Amino acid sequence: MRKALYWIGGIIAVAALLFFTVLPPLFDRLSNRIEGSGEWPVSARAAALHKQLTVIDLHADSLLWKRDFTQPAGRGHVDLPRLEAGHVALQVLSSVTKTPRGQNYSSNSNTTDNITTLVIGQMQPLRTWTSLLERSLWHAEKLHRAEAASGGKLRIIRSQADLVRLLGDRLGGKAVPIGALLSVEGAHDLEGRIGNLDRLYGAGFRMIGLVHFFDNDVGGSMHGEKKYGLTPFGVQLVSAMEQKGMIVDVAHASAATVADVLRIATRPVVVSHGGVKGTCDTPRNLTDDQLRALAKNGGMIGIGYWDAAVCAPTPAATARAILYVRNLIGIQYVGLGSDYDGVVTAGFDTAHVAAITQALIDAGLSDSEIAMVMGGNAARIIGLGLVPHPAPPVLARPPLRAGV
Repeated sequence: MRKALYWIGGIIAVAALLFFTVLPPLFDRLSNRIEGSGEWPVSARAAALHKQLTVIDLHADSLLWKRDFTQPAGRGHVDLPRLEAGHVALQVLSSVTKTPRGQNYSSNSNTTDNITTLVIGQMQPLRTWTSLLERSLWHAEKLHRAEAASGGKLRIIRSQADLVRLLGDRLGGKAVPIGALLSVEGAHDLEGRIGNLDRLYGAGFRMIGLVHFFDNDVGGSMHGEKKYGLTPFGVQLVSAMEQKGMIVDVAHASAATVADVLRIATRPVVVSHGGVKGTCDTPRNLTDDQLRALAKNGGMIGIGYWDAAVCAPTPAATARAILYVRNLIGIQYVGLGSDYDGVVTAGFDTAHVAAITQALIDAGLSDSEIAMVMGGNAARIIGLGLVPHPAPPVLARPPLRAGV
């Protein structure tokens, strides 16, 4: 009997060792893959242009995973060394706190959660095991630690002044700092209390995606069961965010939620990561009418790099979607939204994002148009969104050029 107990104890110990040390990084590696070599031909002209650009990516989920953000991860898509290699100026980093079991693009319940298992397996603080809000606050804490350990190479952006200083320093060649802006993917992490918005803001969050893969108490998801519009709590949240200087993100939102937000928003709204039905007709993507409404609001869409967004994880597929938006509503309404480290397979990581610059050249865009897509549009909209109400008068938009 005692021998059997020893065997059972040994099996439990081995299982625990695997669960806490082997499985989390293995799941990360299998979830966030790169198809093929991840390297694409980039001409001398494209490489030279890319080094002049302000590159901004509106969405990555890298904080979800147990990694040292300042060091080469050896897996996934984003870390500080690869952002430096890709000449990225600003990376929006989102906090994912809950995803449904059997996640799909059509219909998901809000009653299950995959992230809890990951939270426990990664040995996160106990407070994050049961609280969605604490999961977001932990992600913010991780980024603050990375900023402190980066030796000035990483800066968290909290205000318009921070953004202006970051971009000015980069243009001036001051150690080429990289900015990071904290976002939330699904406002269910507020746990139904508007007062928790203050806690997120205090932790540095400046963008919130209202919903993720299921309907929540803020609004309906395009992947939810009922796909309703903004709730009264959602209306309150949008107003409170704009008053604070926080950017509203309607990625994943149901058609009704998108329409409701665009009807009441007084600032440009973003779709941080996604695609368009005009080049990739999946449930994930926006219709032409939604794109026109987004343009009327003055907002923008970040085009993704994965198959459900652009129907092939290639730079050319992303460029086709960007070209479609430009031809339909204008070049000023489109940018980059990779969804890196969001349990997607990409054709390249952020170190090789110059492949997008090459694909845009191949698609016939001018250098000034490429500058707008690669980051100029995002810089303008983020800068406007970070100004709390009451806002100063919006000045006429200056023409954008490569490097601005």
